[in-house]
Amino acid sequence: MSRKLCLGVIQMAVDEQKANALKKAVSNIDYLSTKGANVVVLPEMFNCPYETLRFPDYAETAGGTSYQTMAEAAKRNGIYIIAGSMPEREGTKIYNTSFIFGPDGNCLGRHRKMHLFDIDIQNGQYFMESETLTPGNDVTVVDTEFGKIGVALCYDVRFPELARLMTEQGAKLLIYPAAFNMTTGPMHWELLLRSRAVDQQVFTVGCAPARQYDSSYISYGNSMIVSPWGDIMGRLNDEEGYLLGEIDFEEVAHVRTQLPVITQLRKDLYELKLLKESL
Repeated sequence: MSRKLCLGVIQMAVDEQKANALKKAVSNIDYLSTKGANVVVLPEMFNCPYETLRFPDYAETAGGTSYQTMAEAAKRNGIYIIAGSMPEREGTKIYNTSFIFGPDGNCLGRHRKMHLFDIDIQNGQYFMESETLTPGNDVTVVDTEFGKIGVALCYDVRFPELARLMTEQGAKLLIYPAAFNMTTGPMHWELLLRSRAVDQQVFTVGCAPARQYDSSYISYGNSMIVSPWGDIMGRLNDEEGYLLGEIDFEEVAHVRTQLPVITQLRKDLYELKLLKESL
């Protein structure tokens, strides 16, 4: 098993026309593949505006147009795609869902956002995902030829318990497609990504949309890749762009040998476990 991978992170502006958004996503995926990327990440809600009440209009069932487009891009390029997220409809419910595709185009996993973004910041952002969305129940870790990768979405990054559960399932790389806003982004985005990298001793990645000041929801941008030491390996600003970074899973073991936090957990005194089985 190869322990090194080339990771591509796409920070793209959102287009209200789904067909245009998918075309842009595929173009960027194809380009990063030619640059050697083995794994490509898209932002949260990459195929629609980040507006709660509009999610039902853009929602698709698993296997829909956006799903098939990403599956075909993965297979054509022979790479892994963490397809940001999209509104997924199942019956009467709508989820904020990230589908993960393998080099053969098959779906390796699906993460439905577990913690919904319901906030009311004084003199800042008000947003209620629960007005439209249903929370997911899965801890999502997928197997790749490079090692295990954990996937969660945006607000999920604030919960170290979820990161620990992914790490305990063997994830050496945690990927968070996200869309932090201009209130919480400047304060917490870098802090949270570096914190999850340090407390779990894993590579941590945040992939956000580019900033669009004419949008009703303005993304902070600043997509980044963080090492298990907490160093920022690469970071974008607010504009459209991409990152390429080498992820060496052996570095995780190297860091944990020098600073054995994981083996020093006092499991004789405390434990973390998933109480509800995945649905």
